[in-house]
Amino acid sequence: MTAIGNSAASRDKAYCLHPYTNLKVHETAGPMIIERGKGVYVYDDAGKEYIEGLASLWCVSLGFDNERLVEAAARQMRKLPTYHVFGHKSHDPGIDLSEALIKLAPVPMSKVFFANSGSEANDTAIKLIWYYNNALNRPEKKKIIARTKGYHGVTVAAASLTGLPNNHRDFDLPIARILHTDCPHHYRFAEPGESEEDFATRLADNLEKLILAEGPDTVAAFFAEPVMGAGGVIVPPATYFEKIQAVLKKYDVLLVADEVICGFMRTGNFWGTQTFGMKPDILTCAKALSSGYLPISAVMVSEDIYKACVVESEKIGTFGHGYTYSAHPVSAAVALETLKIYEERDVLGHVRSVAPRFQQRLKALADHPLVGEARGIGLIGAVELVTDKATKTPFEPVGMAGAKVNALCHENGLISRAMGDSLALCPPLIINEAEIDAMFDRLTTALDAALPALRG
Repeated sequence: MTAIGNSAASRDKAYCLHPYTNLKVHETAGPMIIERGKGVYVYDDAGKEYIEGLASLWCVSLGFDNERLVEAAARQMRKLPTYHVFGHKSHDPGIDLSEALIKLAPVPMSKVFFANSGSEANDTAIKLIWYYNNALNRPEKKKIIARTKGYHGVTVAAASLTGLPNNHRDFDLPIARILHTDCPHHYRFAEPGESEEDFATRLADNLEKLILAEGPDTVAAFFAEPVMGAGGVIVPPATYFEKIQAVLKKYDVLLVADEVICGFMRTGNFWGTQTFGMKPDILTCAKALSSGYLPISAVMVSEDIYKACVVESEKIGTFGHGYTYSAHPVSAAVALETLKIYEERDVLGHVRSVAPRFQQRLKALADHPLVGEARGIGLIGAVELVTDKATKTPFEPVGMAGAKVNALCHENGLISRAMGDSLALCPPLIINEAEIDAMFDRLTTALDAALPALRG
């Protein structure tokens, strides 16, 4: 047996199985070990500073050293460190957080169900949709439509919704009754000369054709992120959700808004659904719900869906779904404190004040020789790398250029995320204009450094 060193990197390679990682490369390359964080910065085990330009996977809205969240967790740990909400049990943090979320909901909602991650929240939404249609005596109305390049998680059902090939390949996914329709990326998929509005019309028409081909009596729901995150930060074209929702209403298809990334002010409104005029029947959220400090997610459901769940649970004798850590009191307490901070510090006002600078710096990168499109809204954005700007020709193999620039970002003290050849930025909401400039300066330096190799 090969000897294992005492360093953290050696022990990581020996014992840890990493998500979203080339496991063979990791055996040699090993990990970047992050030791501490402060504000929008994190520091590795050599003391090097990085601007965390992706907020630790779209999560850390309030930065990496918020003492109020630490204290909220400590207070709750001392009082009631853990308890469940099965079988008529409850506790104050879970009740208070449910009430707060219902009051904050972008459309009228009835009840909140808690889970631990966005994946679990979306998985729960699928089960509730099936449960709902059984309660309404519609046993065939079970198919669910998501979108190519959409991202809804990695559990078996949620990963089936996710429209990214590497989440399906060799996992034997997607499962039955999950369908996919067009990706609403105008830059990549519009026909020559097609306006955003005409593109949206075509996509809505294609959705209607899919529903009719499958049979409207078999199609139950449509899942959508307001802005598609892990698929490349894809902002919907003008009039898209207006036209999509008209189709859903026509065929009695529920709309599920996946607000796991967009929720809590990321797009310049409290909810992404508000930014794009969505009227969901179910809303899922996570990540910035607790600023990423503890695992927690939520599923908000309409009164109609709740009533159907009541009918079905009465018939069966129980609502047979739940997680040990649903509404975990410490996670709920931290989430409550997060919501209080959002209100007291007017974080939404701050986002609206600095987002124009973020978008100005982002859109300016469209002029860089490597960038085909710079897209975003609020405090989220991405640049897509191309080998020919005029023809939008991607690099080959796909992902090579993104990985190159991403590595150079790390060298220059910026953590971004490469999704194929799109590089995403989604910094903590507390970022200021000087830090925004520093972030984009580091990205520009990385792009400039990559140019000779990628265009040589």
